[in-house]
Amino acid sequence: MEFHTEEERIYLTDEWGEVVAEVTFPVKDGVATINHTYVHESLRGHGIASRLVQMAVDKIRLDSHKLAATCSYAIAWLQRHPEIQAESQQA
Repeated sequence: MEFHTEEERIYLTDEWGEVVAEVTFPVKDGVATINHTYVHESLRGHGIASRLVQMAVDKIRLDSHKLAATCSYAIAWLQRHPEIQAESQQA
């Protein structure tokens, strides 16, 4: 499996190239909003969603965007990471 990074999306593919996990974070007016996190049921419980959100946060920071979240998983993740949450704004 391999992670792929696009401008507003990071995703994981299996050995056949099928998307098995992803996080999306569209950017508008300098704010990147994590609005969707998905992990295929066969991969749940392995920390992949957490890793995807962390990778999204890292990319958002690198791109100098402000951070927001509307995805329930990302909101909960940010609450568990107060050092990052302090920089974010709930959308």
